[in-house]
Amino acid sequence: MAKENLRLEVHLGVSPLSWTNDVLAELGGDIPLEICLKDAAEIGYEGVELGRKFPRDGKKLAAILSEYGLRLVGGWHSGFLTERSVEEEWKAAEDHVRLLKDCGSQILVYGECGLMTGASPWDEPLSKGPDFEQVELSTYAGKLGEFATDLKERGITLAYHYHLKMLVEKAEEIDAFCEATGEAVGLLLDTGHAYAAGADYPELLRKFGSRIVHIHLKDVRPNVLANARKNDWSFNSAVREGMFTVPGDGGIDFSAIGEFIRTSGYRGWVVVEAEQDPAKASPKVYTEKAYQFVKKLLAS
Repeated sequence: MAKENLRLEVHLGVSPLSWTNDVLAELGGDIPLEICLKDAAEIGYEGVELGRKFPRDGKKLAAILSEYGLRLVGGWHSGFLTERSVEEEWKAAEDHVRLLKDCGSQILVYGECGLMTGASPWDEPLSKGPDFEQVELSTYAGKLGEFATDLKERGITLAYHYHLKMLVEKAEEIDAFCEATGEAVGLLLDTGHAYAAGADYPELLRKFGSRIVHIHLKDVRPNVLANARKNDWSFNSAVREGMFTVPGDGGIDFSAIGEFIRTSGYRGWVVVEAEQDPAKASPKVYTEKAYQFVKKLLAS
């Protein structure tokens, strides 16, 4: 796979969420970071995204990853530009940006956490989330553009993550968001979150392929999603019940993303991600299955 990645200038990474969940402490809380890194390296992944068990000292983290022959792909930043000024956002992101730079990472995954509802938003029903219509989109887009431009000057690319339960979730919201923001604001394509929100990811590729700077390959189990929607489960409940899985193990057709990666000139990371209970879905077994699936997808 390494040779194919080199030829394509596409690199295959994995999220630590298969080993340890970032929100639900009980999922993988007993799995050491070293197991995650050892598994990822043995399978053949080139890098890993940031997780909650990773040290927040960039130089220390870079040294640990180097021991396993891995790179830091990028890391999630909980943004609040719906509520904060750009200056306030920079203060909140400063340490995170420093960590990314110290590790040689060029991707900041931006998740908009402003306006999320309830004291514990991830435990609120899937139907309840921020009201996209209440945001002054041009103002929000302007702040994001300024923040992304400042990041770019420091060698970091902003990858905006549309996401269940967050401000930008549905297809029409993704459309409006991309039309309002400039080229400096990159888009993270997440197959699982698109599918679960009822968005057609091949249509996103057609419309906004040039904006995509980062890719998460996540699959969805349709029967679990159907139950989650019918009973209006919380996001956390849906995760516990196994709504998400690794690519190739659920109901998503990945042929369109495979074609896009092979033919569009996309350069960057493709990250296998699945928020699963490691007690039910062995992390190494599932991420190895996903590695083989993506390897075939890129070679087809």
